[in-house]
Amino acid sequence: VQLQASGGGLVQPGGSLRLSCAASGRIFSVQSRSWYRQAPGNQRELVTRIVGGGITDYADSVKGRFTVSRDNAKNTVDLQMNSLKPEDTAVYYCNFVAPRGSSWGQGTLVTVSS
Repeated sequence: VQLQASGGGLVQPGGSLRLSCAASGRIFSVQSRSWYRQAPGNQRELVTRIVGGGITDYADSVKGRFTVSRDNAKNTVDLQMNSLKPEDTAVYYCNFVAPRGSSWGQGTLVTVSS
């Protein structure tokens, strides 16, 4: 199963973007859907996760600005990013975890700059 992330781009500080991630095939019993990001020179970090019961978790740096959502039937996960800051600039990766393993998307670049 492959994950396809989309929606990245260039946005000015204070702007918004919506990222989407879709699975190319069927993934059963997905336990969690997450977004990670990696800025140049930094390690990949968890941005947000939504688990089976709909419980969400956010990095402190994005709380109140980012919102994760999912569609179980379509096996997708979206990330609404508002009030973007230059420090949000990174490649964003989606990740699904299921009993058969973990799948990663190819990454989509988000650049926040004036």
